[in-house]
Amino acid sequence: MPFFFPLAAYEQVKDVGSPAADWKYRLVAAFARDIHALHGRLTTAGETQLVVRDVALDVPAARARWVEPGEEYNKIGYFRVFGSKLRYESGGVEHTFDVKSLISWRGQWYVVHLSAIK
Repeated sequence: MPFFFPLAAYEQVKDVGSPAADWKYRLVAAFARDIHALHGRLTTAGETQLVVRDVALDVPAARARWVEPGEEYNKIGYFRVFGSKLRYESGGVEHTFDVKSLISWRGQWYVVHLSAIK
């Protein structure tokens, strides 16, 4: 969760009925499902530990943009980027997976969606 958009920030940014519930039951739940699916894809039968090296996040800076207040159910503006890729090595093989959406908050980029936005 240290890479996921924090609840305190979400509560300040989003203009929805119950930001804490939306964050927990929609965003975090989807993130947890995505993490479990990725873990299942990365490990092989009988493997008890996944060793990952050389992790890098490729953020397409040209696709980052300012989201105006009211545009995505938000009270205040923020920077958002779609289409980043996480690269890593495991077992001597390079792998990648998509990171659908990142939001910048106080100079840090955070994951909001790994897969489809719902």
